[in-house]
Amino acid sequence: MALIVQKFGGTSVGSVERIEQVAEKVKKFREAGNDLVIVLSAMSGETNRLIELARQISDQPLPRELDVILSTGEQVTIGLLAMALNKRGVPAVSYTGSQVRILTDSAHTKARILQIDDQKIRADLKAGRVVVVAGFQGVDEHGNITTLGRGGSDTTGVALAAALKADECQIYTDVDGVYTTDPRVVAQAQRLEKITFEEMLEMASLGSKVLQIRAVEFAGKYNVPLRVLHSFKEGPGTLITIDEEESMEQPIISGIAFNRDEAKLTIRGVPDTPGVAFKILGPISATNIEVDMIVQNVAHDNTTDFTFTVHRNDFTAAQTVLENTAREIGAREVVGDTKIAKVSIVGVGMRSHAGVASRMFESLAKENINILMISTSEIKVSVVIEEKYLELAVRSLHTAFELDAPARQGE
Repeated sequence: MALIVQKFGGTSVGSVERIEQVAEKVKKFREAGNDLVIVLSAMSGETNRLIELARQISDQPLPRELDVILSTGEQVTIGLLAMALNKRGVPAVSYTGSQVRILTDSAHTKARILQIDDQKIRADLKAGRVVVVAGFQGVDEHGNITTLGRGGSDTTGVALAAALKADECQIYTDVDGVYTTDPRVVAQAQRLEKITFEEMLEMASLGSKVLQIRAVEFAGKYNVPLRVLHSFKEGPGTLITIDEEESMEQPIISGIAFNRDEAKLTIRGVPDTPGVAFKILGPISATNIEVDMIVQNVAHDNTTDFTFTVHRNDFTAAQTVLENTAREIGAREVVGDTKIAKVSIVGVGMRSHAGVASRMFESLAKENINILMISTSEIKVSVVIEEKYLELAVRSLHTAFELDAPARQGE
């Protein structure tokens, strides 16, 4: 008998009919002899609806009260699923985050889990009940309801699996696993049987939307085997695990991630003196803008050109800050570009194979795609290119690294 934590997202519980379908799926797992803890999101669109209600009262809702409102979305779905299971003869009980006592810090709307009291859940499992828990929420030490931020239900599922030492945490979503790249861009993309936490973390941070970064970090920290599955289609999904051994047998590159939401800023003619990088990036950081890639080029006249990328939504604010900085430090000019994209190859196989980056650059050169910036780590290489070449770049790299589905190669 296995202990499995299953998390179902908003589309999986988006209607009463879908909740009934989830109940049928859970019933089959229970009949197979598994102990089950089910974590649910709110119905798709519900959290946005609740935020909009709050904003009709106030442009800047009080975070504590907003959490009280937002936590109601999951209460509806857990109650409905528990009712649907009991109707099918499967004993089930629902709990909010505070009832389980998922203890968090007091950072409303973006709280972090500190501790989970697993006694109540274990007692229910021992009594043969399926435990249905509200995702995305907890309670602080003062008894205030808190929420974990966007995608927090994934984190709840992984945290419960870690606390209960579950055999597996299954994340049910609207895709049937993790793919080598987005199948909407590359028709030959393949579903991965297995991927490491490290690779998944890179893929998630680089633009893959399958799993939330925090959930993957949590799973890796506590070594919780994660499996991504489709809510309503049968299949093995993708297992995310700490084990690298089998991955070494697979292609050097596990996947290609990309992000269209990038923008580039360059400050030119900066005096090349110690501390200049801080003078440029300090004010950017002070406005809570995250910087991604950085390149610095020193010219013959003892000045430097300093280029960095930010999220496209932050471009205008970052440009304003940078222009102020340019005036203060006597730089020549500030130029920007919002029509760029980042493409990254990811794979633990890079550690034991030379020439991976050169193969990437060769593939892009063959398509006459100019590389604007390069960033590398132990298991990834990222490049910034013009956005108009993004899909061509992804397709060419997917073929170059032999990731195309075998049945479709040559089409």
